[in-house]
Amino acid sequence: MSQEVCDASLNDWKVREETAESMIPLIGGLYRKNSVVLSVYGRAIINRSVIDILKAHRFVRQVESQELSVLETLPILNIINDLGLTCCHIDIGKLAVSFSKEANGASLKDYITAQLQDLITQGSTCKEGDDVVLYGFGRIGRLLARIMIEKAGGGQGMRLRAIVVRKAKGDDLVKRASLLRRDSIHGSFKGTIQVDEENNALIANGTYIKIIYANNPSEIDYTQYGIKDALLIDNTGVWRDEDGLSQHANCNGIKRVLLTAPGKGDLKNIVYGVNQSDIKDSDTIISAASCTTNAITPVLKALNDEYGVECGHVETVHSYTNDQNLIDNYHAGDRRGRAAALNMVITETGAAKAVAKALPELAGKLTGNAIRVPTPNVSMAILSLTLKKGVEKDDLNTFLRDASLHSALHKQIDYVKSPEVVSSDFVGNRCAGIVDGEATIVSDNRVNVYVWYDNEYGYSCQVVRIAEQLCGVDYPVYPLVK
Repeated sequence: MSQEVCDASLNDWKVREETAESMIPLIGGLYRKNSVVLSVYGRAIINRSVIDILKAHRFVRQVESQELSVLETLPILNIINDLGLTCCHIDIGKLAVSFSKEANGASLKDYITAQLQDLITQGSTCKEGDDVVLYGFGRIGRLLARIMIEKAGGGQGMRLRAIVVRKAKGDDLVKRASLLRRDSIHGSFKGTIQVDEENNALIANGTYIKIIYANNPSEIDYTQYGIKDALLIDNTGVWRDEDGLSQHANCNGIKRVLLTAPGKGDLKNIVYGVNQSDIKDSDTIISAASCTTNAITPVLKALNDEYGVECGHVETVHSYTNDQNLIDNYHAGDRRGRAAALNMVITETGAAKAVAKALPELAGKLTGNAIRVPTPNVSMAILSLTLKKGVEKDDLNTFLRDASLHSALHKQIDYVKSPEVVSSDFVGNRCAGIVDGEATIVSDNRVNVYVWYDNEYGYSCQVVRIAEQLCGVDYPVYPLVK
C-alpha cells in the first residue's frame, strides 16, 4: 500500500476526530441547558467521548446501506442548536440519513426545520422534576441509580432524592458508595461519587442522595427529608401485591409506587412500548413486570401485529442471579440450591403467561420454561412460534430489523446480524431485547426467533422509561415514527 493511501486514511480520521470533538460542547449544552437528548440511531451521544461518538456513527453501516459521517451530522446539530428547542429527544443520525434519501432538492436547514415543525410550532414544556426514592440498593437498584444520575442533565426531569436500605454492620455508607462506583459486570461509574458521612448521603455527579436506614416502610416519613409527591421504586421484591406495596403508598411524601418484579393479583404489569397507555392517573401502584417479559413482549407484539401468532413456546436461557446459591446449599426452590456457577439449572418462569397481562391477545397461546446457566449477566429467549401465515427468513429478518429502527418499538427492540456475537457483547444494551438475525430459523409458518437481553441493564432502562412517564417527563422523540 502506498504512503499516499496511508496518509489519506490517517488524515481522514483526524478530520472526523476533530469534528466529533467540536460536537461535544454543542451536545452537552443542548442537554444541560435545554434538556434536548441527542442520539444516533438510538445510540446515546450525551456525555460520550470522541471515540464513542465516532463508533455510534460507524454503527449505522450495519443497519443502513450507507456510511454515516460526523461531517453530515454536525451541520444538523448546528441547526438544532439555533432553533432553541427544549425537552425533546432527537436522533440526528436518522435525520441525516433521511435527508440524503428524501430531501428532493430541499436545503438541509429547510428539511430539518420541516421534520421538527411540530416541535417548533407547538413546543415541548419542561416539567419540574419529580422526586424519586429507591427502596433497595441491589443489582437493579444500583443500575437505576446510575441511569437516573446520568439523566439528571440540567435538573429537569426525575430527581433521585433518597435510597432506603437496612443498616448493615461496618462502614455501611462507604461500602454502598463503593458498590455504586465499581461493578464487575457493568464497569466503573462514569463520574464522581462523594460520601457525606455526617449527613448520611452520597453525592454522585452533583446529585445529592440521602441514604435512609429503615427495616420496613412504616418507619419512614419522607417529608422529613424534604421529599414530597415522590415516585418510590421498590426493587427488593419483598412485596409483590397491592397490600404489601401499599405500605409504601401510605408513607408521607410518597405518591406512587413502581415494583421492579412481576406483580401479583390485579396489579397492572407494564411493558414500556407495549401497554404503557394502560397507566391511568388513578393508578398508585404498578409493576414493571420481569426482565424476560420485557424482552419478549415487544418482539411478540411486532410479530403478532404483522403475521399473527397461533401458538408457541418460550425457552429462556437465563444468567444466574443472586437468588441462587454460590455453592450447593439448601434452597426453598427446586434445583436452585445447586451451585449456580457450576451448573445449568432447569427452573420455572412465568414470563410466557405474564405476556398476556401486557398483550391480552396472546393469552393462552404460549408456554414457557427456563434454564439458568453459569454466566453472570445477559440472557436469551428462544421464541418457537407458529404464525398464522408463512414467511421467508429474509423477509422476517427485514421486518424485525425495520421494527428496531423505525417502529414505535425502536427503543425496545434492537437487531444484530453477525455470526460472531456472543452474550457478553450485549452487556449494557439499553433495549429490552436484541433479535439475533443470524440465528433466525424459518420453515413456512414455523419460526424460531432468538432474542438476547441484558437482564440487568436493559430491564433497568425499561423501568426508567415507565418512571419517566409516571413523572411526566417522557418527552417527544424526533423524527416521528411513520
